[in-house]
Amino acid sequence: MSENSNNHVKRGLKTRHVSMIALGGSIGTGLFVASGSVISQAGPGGALVAYLLMGLMVYFLMTSLGEMATNTPISGSFAAYAGKYVDPALGFAMGWNYWFNWAITVAVDISTAALVMKFWLPHMPGWIFSAITLALILCVNALSVKSFGETEFWMSLIKVITIFIFLAVGVLTIFGIMGGHYIGLSNFTYKQAPFVGGIPMILAVFVVAGFSFQGTELVGITAGESDNPREAVPRAIKDVFWRIILFYILAIFVIGAIIPYTSPDLLGSSATDVAISPFTIVFKRAGLAAAASIMNAVILTSVISSANSGMYASTRMLYSMAHQGFAPKAMGKTNRRGIPVGALTVTTVIALLTFITSIEGPQIYLWLVAASGLTGFIAWVGIALSHYRFRRAFIKQGHSLDELKYHATWFPIGPIITLILCILVICGQNVTSFANWDWEQIGITYISVPLVLILYIGYKIKYKTHLIPLDKVDVSPSDLKDEEK
Repeated sequence: MSENSNNHVKRGLKTRHVSMIALGGSIGTGLFVASGSVISQAGPGGALVAYLLMGLMVYFLMTSLGEMATNTPISGSFAAYAGKYVDPALGFAMGWNYWFNWAITVAVDISTAALVMKFWLPHMPGWIFSAITLALILCVNALSVKSFGETEFWMSLIKVITIFIFLAVGVLTIFGIMGGHYIGLSNFTYKQAPFVGGIPMILAVFVVAGFSFQGTELVGITAGESDNPREAVPRAIKDVFWRIILFYILAIFVIGAIIPYTSPDLLGSSATDVAISPFTIVFKRAGLAAAASIMNAVILTSVISSANSGMYASTRMLYSMAHQGFAPKAMGKTNRRGIPVGALTVTTVIALLTFITSIEGPQIYLWLVAASGLTGFIAWVGIALSHYRFRRAFIKQGHSLDELKYHATWFPIGPIITLILCILVICGQNVTSFANWDWEQIGITYISVPLVLILYIGYKIKYKTHLIPLDKVDVSPSDLKDEEK
């Protein structure tokens, strides 16, 4: 797609935007609330191991994505890479899978925003807050990609500052400087701590840890609108890994040291459990009376940020698929500000209809949310497969690694580890439902897997596509001025 075309997105994202979008994608209610339930199940040591392993896998995933995104920086990258490096049918399935995931996530997040607002205004109808949230993120995404990047930058910064304050307060509380008495590391040896339930429980919470990191792959979507993707993407990947380690590992260490794993206060797992968020409890123990209100504001910011990112990601995926022939051509048209208006409108309508089902047909809503549950991990499987094929094709065609602007770490070990762990997480999502042959639970949990297979097989049969031979895979780097031609 030429730069002179009327249907191109604009490179309006600065390096700081890309870094914060990638970082903000991995910090949300998974850390602020659900991390407590992980500690209660696996103990502080088990939680640390689960998040460390998942953090390592996400790093490999990000470097795989980074290698492809710096070579071919385009919007909606996952579908494009799967279609170019593996099989067009896989690109079709991955694209619709990812779009569906985020369109449903927008609906879930605007519902959650209303629940969070009830902390302050319990008697106001929830749909009003949901409508305001949807209107807000629609405006942000309709203005320009720069307005999206700037909004995400500041909302991510709020989360980062909160974590730094939390870590400082937590350390002072552990040593008794705040809160009145020395705690030390006694909770790491309390009863069965640090490892509760051994390896099976670590594997069980591994699934929860995986959901916490959903959204880090947004850096691949932003590459298509970064003003300097070959600098911004590698920097974002490097920053994200170290910050994930710093924020998640240190935060869980502080929570595990201050709150014993047996505490019922750690059982909250959703944004509505702000009063028993481990962050809230630690702040209260340090003597900060307004802790619950402050954390509720931070969690509200996280939820709006997630909805905002979801609207952006799903819109750009639909736009990209239109240019690959996987979606109606109208979805690939942009206005003079570079916004894919058709894709944005369709995504907003689907999110709105999904939200309405949460009020009018709760059972349908439950199935829609369940259907999007594993799609993030399925997207990760697609990224790992695409990178494995890309690098093998690159070498087979006689290219040197020196030609790549960015090298993924530990190839082929990185994508293989990512692939294995993602499949483990998908399979381990609800093992007990198989033990009891609970077909309803099996359906609710795993419905996204057959949906992706239907998309893949259906496209393959209709268009008779095949696995692209390695010597035929197009690994040529994009011209940044003409990357989607």
